[in-house]
Amino acid sequence: MKNLEQRIRNQGVVCPGGILQVDRFLNHQIDVALLDELGAELCRRFAGAGINKVVTVESSGIAVACAVARQLRVPVVFARKKRNIPWTAPVYQANVESSTGSTSNRIAIAKELLGPEDHVLIVDDILANGYTLQGLISMVESAEATVEGLGIVIEKAFQEGGSRLRNLGYRLESLAIVESADERTGEIHFASEKETM
Repeated sequence: MKNLEQRIRNQGVVCPGGILQVDRFLNHQIDVALLDELGAELCRRFAGAGINKVVTVESSGIAVACAVARQLRVPVVFARKKRNIPWTAPVYQANVESSTGSTSNRIAIAKELLGPEDHVLIVDDILANGYTLQGLISMVESAEATVEGLGIVIEKAFQEGGSRLRNLGYRLESLAIVESADERTGEIHFASEKETM
C-alpha cells in the first residue's frame, strides 16, 4: 500500500533500537480515513477465509481490528492486559514480552468469548519480534479455535517475528514491510522498493 508507505516515510519517526513511532496517524492520533483503507485492504486479503471473529490486544491494535471487523461484519475480541484486576470469569492467559524486551505483560481473554466454532483473524498495528502475536495465537489455540491468519499494518522485517511466524505455517499478511530503518538518518526502506528494482 503506497499511501501507507508514504505516511510512514513522511510522518514516522525512527527511534533508537529500531523502534518506529507512527503516533501521528496510527496509534496515538488516528487518521480514520487511512484506518478505513487499512481495514478494507485486510478484509480483501482475507475474504473467503470464513473468519467470524477478529482478535487483537489492547490498546494499539483495537482501532485497526475494529476497522477490519467492520468490513468483515464480525465482532472484535481484544486481550486485556492483566494488571492485578480480579477476573470474575475463567480466562485464557499468556505472558508476552515487549518488543524492546524491557517489560512483560500478562494478557487475558475471557473463555466465554472464544471456542472451537471460531475462525479467527488476529490483527495488530506493528509486528517486530512477534511475542504479542504468539501470545494471542496460544490463547486462540487453547480455546480450540482456528487461527485463519494474521493481519498486520506494519511489519519490521529487520526483526525476526514475521519470518518466525511464517516458518511456523501461519498465513501472515502485512500492509507495509519495513526492510530497514536508520535511526541516524531517519531513512526508511520498504520491501516493495526491492520489487520495483
